[in-house]
Amino acid sequence: MSAGTYTPRPGAAPLPRMIAAQTTLETRMLLRNGEQLLLTVVIPTLLLVLFGSVDIVDTGSGASVDFLTPGILALAVMSTAFTGQAIATGFERRYGVLKRLGASPLPRWALMTAKTLAVLVTEVLQVVLLTVIAFALGWSPHGNPFAVLLLLVLGTAAFSGLGLLMAGTLKAEATLAAANLVFLLLLVGGGVIVPLDKFPDAVQSVLGLLPIAALSDGLRDVLQHGAAMPWGDLGILAVWAVLGLGAAARFFRWE
Repeated sequence: MSAGTYTPRPGAAPLPRMIAAQTTLETRMLLRNGEQLLLTVVIPTLLLVLFGSVDIVDTGSGASVDFLTPGILALAVMSTAFTGQAIATGFERRYGVLKRLGASPLPRWALMTAKTLAVLVTEVLQVVLLTVIAFALGWSPHGNPFAVLLLLVLGTAAFSGLGLLMAGTLKAEATLAAANLVFLLLLVGGGVIVPLDKFPDAVQSVLGLLPIAALSDGLRDVLQHGAAMPWGDLGILAVWAVLGLGAAARFFRWE
């Protein structure tokens, strides 16, 4: 008896096609979620317009928008890669979505890759929007574009690992509360809007080790002061990225 011929041929699609399809789906879900858009787009935009137009906070010499824009870009990365991803992934885990996807032909590492790629696509849209607004407010950036790209990529990796670690170890409700609380605390104490030198010296040394402070300070060194490559901030982000992604891979629970 000869083997039958089937059209289309049964079996899983090639891995790159599966990752691309899942990335497209994850991106659409991010952009269709009103709460996510508020967190990732509206809040950073409003903060940039408000604090860039009105001298509410003493940002030192120079135009306030030159100080604020790098910090707001860092905040946008954190809001998408950490807060938004942690909340979305936490509830997907609670409702059994991750468990079902984990049993599909798409490998679990490929699913996490697709989630990370969706975060990067969203961040590109955020950066473009915030850059246009900053230029309208009189922003005049300097420095090496490659250094900026490297900072953003390492910052994304660091926050993504921490977000997945939180989503994979805590209950969805706890993740929702903790992610939003961390977002607010780092917004105030991460050098985004308020310069770190406004804090006591002992506090500065601790805050400077946070990923949001390293990202915002690194972007500020390049874009405002024209630094070539902020190796110290890059090193801090690299350590957070390794620790966060390693811990997420080790402790993430799919159920």
